[in-house]
Amino acid sequence: MTAIPVFTAAQVEQAVSPEQAVEVVREAFVAYARGEWTMPPKVYVTNYPAGDFRAMPALGNGRALLKWVNSFPGNPTRGLPTVSGVVLVSDADDGRLLAFLDAGAVTALRTGAAAVVAAETLGRADAELAAVIGVGVNGRAVARTFQARGQRVLLWDVDAERARRVAEETGASASESLADALRADTIATVTPGYEIVLDEGSLRPGRHVSLMGADGPGKAEAASNELARAHVFCDDWEQASHGGELAHAIEDGALTRAEVTELGAVLMGEAAGRVSDDEVTAFDSTGLAIQDLAITLAALDAAPSLPDLARIEL
Repeated sequence: MTAIPVFTAAQVEQAVSPEQAVEVVREAFVAYARGEWTMPPKVYVTNYPAGDFRAMPALGNGRALLKWVNSFPGNPTRGLPTVSGVVLVSDADDGRLLAFLDAGAVTALRTGAAAVVAAETLGRADAELAAVIGVGVNGRAVARTFQARGQRVLLWDVDAERARRVAEETGASASESLADALRADTIATVTPGYEIVLDEGSLRPGRHVSLMGADGPGKAEAASNELARAHVFCDDWEQASHGGELAHAIEDGALTRAEVTELGAVLMGEAAGRVSDDEVTAFDSTGLAIQDLAITLAALDAAPSLPDLARIEL
């Protein structure tokens, strides 16, 4: 029998700081763009309108990962988390299972990191204020990650009391209105993706938006015409064009493949990012298993410093 360590949500957060998450996720984008890490498209098992399940595999740095995670937006009314699941990581050379990790915590860390990596890569160099639209678990993580990188943070949520509560918890500020939040230098939308947040004309010149919520079929946070106004980037074309923010804009004919750049290509220096201070940039994040792998590898590296890790005998 083998004792397999189990990382709780708190232990994942203890093992990997937001600052470290940004660095390892940036490196994962590059490794994936170079073909050093591989990742088949995620598989959805849907039960809409209740929610969906996702199976997300990845391979890199001698490790194989599978994240089995779900998203049920109505769960908070039941006292349950919106996102839950488990990450399994194995040795890629002999198949040995190495660890279990709480998928919600891994997802929150890499969501915050991806939003900030995109903003730092595509936003204006003088950006100082970041607005986070939607402050559930992942929205909180995005806010904390922006703060860890030295940005002032403004929060807005359809539940104004929740925005105020999270602002008090994180040291951010709560916005009086969505319109005020959209005046920020950088914007991250972290909503369930079932309603348009950015109507046509919402984004002022020079703004960057990281669109983090529309991570499955039928979801969208930005109107097609608003996306068409922007210089558009994505985490992975295959995922984004079929089950992300871009899908509806492509179906409407507002965007084509030639008008969308993968972020990894920009990080490698093979494609241009922002080309002027007045340009509007938009990043479509669908959530990649290689990002989960990056967080997981960092957590495994920190395991010796976590003496209270539980273990399961298998």
